Amino acid sequence: MSIEVYRDAYGVPHLRAGDPEELAFAQGRVTARDRAWQLEVERHRAQGTTAAFLGAAEAGWDVFVRRARLADTARRCLARLEETDPRTADWVRAYADGVNAGLAEGARRAPEFAATGLTAGRWEAWTPLAVWLSTHILFAGFPTKLWREQVATGLGEEWTELFAADGPATAGSNGWLVAGERTASGAALVAGDPHRFIEAPGVYQQIRLACPEYDVVGLAVPGVPGLAHFGHTGPVAWAITNAMADYQDLYRERLRRTADGGVEAYGPEGWRPAAAHTETVEVAGGEPVLIELVETGRGPVITGEVPDLPGAEGEGLSLRYVPRVTGRLGFEVLPRLLAARTVAEVDTALDAWVEPVNVVLAADTAGGLLHRVAGHVPVRDRANSLRPVPAWEPGHAWAAEPAPLPRAEVTSGYAVMANARGLAAPLGVEFAPAHRADRIAALLDASAAWTAETTTAVHRDTDNRAAARLLAAVAAASDGLSPAAGDVGRRLLAWNRRMDADSADAGLYAAVRGAVVRRLAAHEVFAGLREPAPYPEVFRPWLYLGPRVGLALETLLVSGPVPAGDVARIVREALEETAAGEPPAAWGATHRLAPWQALPHADDSRWPGLGGDHDCVLSTSSAPGYTDRSARASAARYVWDLADRERSGWIVPFGASGVAGDPHHEDQLPLWLRGDLAPVTTDWNRLTKEQE
Repeated sequence: MSIEVYRDAYGVPHLRAGDPEELAFAQGRVTARDRAWQLEVERHRAQGTTAAFLGAAEAGWDVFVRRARLADTARRCLARLEETDPRTADWVRAYADGVNAGLAEGARRAPEFAATGLTAGRWEAWTPLAVWLSTHILFAGFPTKLWREQVATGLGEEWTELFAADGPATAGSNGWLVAGERTASGAALVAGDPHRFIEAPGVYQQIRLACPEYDVVGLAVPGVPGLAHFGHTGPVAWAITNAMADYQDLYRERLRRTADGGVEAYGPEGWRPAAAHTETVEVAGGEPVLIELVETGRGPVITGEVPDLPGAEGEGLSLRYVPRVTGRLGFEVLPRLLAARTVAEVDTALDAWVEPVNVVLAADTAGGLLHRVAGHVPVRDRANSLRPVPAWEPGHAWAAEPAPLPRAEVTSGYAVMANARGLAAPLGVEFAPAHRADRIAALLDASAAWTAETTTAVHRDTDNRAAARLLAAVAAASDGLSPAAGDVGRRLLAWNRRMDADSADAGLYAAVRGAVVRRLAAHEVFAGLREPAPYPEVFRPWLYLGPRVGLALETLLVSGPVPAGDVARIVREALEETAAGEPPAAWGATHRLAPWQALPHADDSRWPGLGGDHDCVLSTSSAPGYTDRSARASAARYVWDLADRERSGWIVPFGASGVAGDPHHEDQLPLWLRGDLAPVTTDWNRLTKEQE
């Protein structure tokens, strides 16, 4: 093999190999060496086997993954890829082979294996596809349809879309493209940051992939070959955000047991056999969980049970998702992106993209610009997008061809994508408020000489436009307040709306907001939404009333089922409560990072305070009224400079290494906290060659 591994000052791997397949092997191997524990956790999550070494807390996820048939879907998608694009299938297989070649060494470096008794397993060619599926199966937020069902029954049909905003567990992103006419160099910039649940190690991996066919830097998903979301080949660069499209459906199923022990489901043609078999979820330190997996003509049944008594009927919900239906995941796009030299080639490659559905921005050195949606959105009845629909009604079937995908010209010198209702509006239901998108546009308007360095000011912006309505309600509630509460109100009205970590006024605003949210959620009108949802625990982040009220606060303050007089009273009470308590600390004292770890760190106090808020450009989400801790934030930040790739920058929350104690395990955290970027180094002479 001709593989060479280099490292930059932050330990980021730069790989060279003789051809794309050898390079894919190298990517898999170096990822396994750097992140063996993370890769094995992801493999088990994709297979539904995490509870076997992490315990009962993970059993709910494992049951969902088994019921949704993710591993089987990955095998189907690989089989189709082998038929239609065998070269890409071999490329994916080479990556899995590389993971297997590096796992043993990586596992020896990772103490988590010994702590849990886990032995590194074997990756199959379909495993990267399964990792991609498990990473994105909840990305479109189909559990929101369960929430709307609850709202309809517990509050009223007319309020079904009251809480229509990006959900508490939805992944979002910022992204912007600045055309050459508004940059100092005359060449385009592509920048942004994906907002995901922060995990340690991080969900994105900085890496460089070079062979005679291409030389690309970007952000990879550990466990998946190539650079699906963010990359810079030199001549062209691209980036994505969540389009907030709706492309998964839930069907209400009628199920019954047959005399021979099988299962039937009632569909448009009446009762028809459903596939069924049982599997066992092993649980470390607990009893195994025996589950029956059922799949109807609509899809796998993810909730509900089939009665044991022959002829007795039960109910369930089936999930219909595109890769399960089509056998396609879009992996054939990945090597084509790496080889792209122009915006046109990126555009053509993305025509085959499937899931998740993204808004894409791209620019090339010839001045080409791209702003489009990529992915597969099924065409079906509008009701499918809102709530679970009856499986037995034929009007809820999918059309043979997917929806056309919107695109737009970049006409103002820049384009912004931030999950707001815009380019992808015909494809979805719930979108983020326009605050981030509008703020980014306003910042970009302020200059016609942007550089990669000055763009970091956009990443760092903490202006909280979402505060306006609550501040207006505070101003309207000034009469009749105690002197102390009046002082709180006056401080808030003088506040600059910036959610800086060291801002005491931002901490005061958060305290008042939290008190308002708690009181609104406790209002009698929401009594029907406080009952525990009859759905598995894995869907609960979408179904808790409190966080939903927090995200919909702007709407609830001016419209909705809570009477205006009660809203005014609640705001006054929140001001009085805050004034009577201990003075709130600066925002960063309570708004601290809360990353997910398969094995949590023993010292939770080590995680730092953050600036920003859910609707700030510096998006750091919490659950107002219940916790200020931030589990969702920028999983990476990047600026791709089309004038000079070495003037580009990137950052991840922790570091290039997933091994505790490694010098590069958390060395990027201080830069990430400041909103700075690490340099992208592409000169091989400035890198350190790693000895085999």
